Amino acid sequence: MTEEQASRDDLRLAEALVFASSQPVPSSAIQRALSPEADVDAVMAALQALYADRGVELVQAAGGWQFRTAPDLAPRLRRVIEVPRRLPRVAMETLAIVAYHQPVTRPEIEEIRGASLSQATMDQLLEAGLITPKGRKEAPGRPTLWATTEAFLAQFGLRDLRQLPRREDLLIDSNATPQQAPEPA
Repeated sequence: MTEEQASRDDLRLAEALVFASSQPVPSSAIQRALSPEADVDAVMAALQALYADRGVELVQAAGGWQFRTAPDLAPRLRRVIEVPRRLPRVAMETLAIVAYHQPVTRPEIEEIRGASLSQATMDQLLEAGLITPKGRKEAPGRPTLWATTEAFLAQFGLRDLRQLPRREDLLIDSNATPQQAPEPA
């Protein structure tokens, strides 16, 4: 087999592997499937270039590679494809708290939110696979510690938690004065 045929075979194999997986595929798993001399970064860069400006694109999410609908086409697909039900506001608030403060206990979530949290909200996030228990806190009662999952990263298109917006960027500065329009002459 020539070098060109080997690289083409590696490209096709990586494409099939990512396409067949319902979860993001780590580079290490792709490397194991490719020929020993293949450079996984080069193969994935070539595959990304191949899918540029197409209906689907190859992206890195949740520590792996996955095909996603091109962002400009997503709104048009929503007319045809059933979109999963959105999480209620309390669930999104809870998920944000877990993402930024993990590992975190339920009482800590309630303290940050300033309101009690129903078990139904935690169950909804668990069933969606967005949070998972990560042990117990060394405190009276040994409350469960909660953290986000790989499914959370994939759902929001994040490679890792470092891609979350900084908390400081999300806060509204109450001391900032609004820009005043110039007075007409």
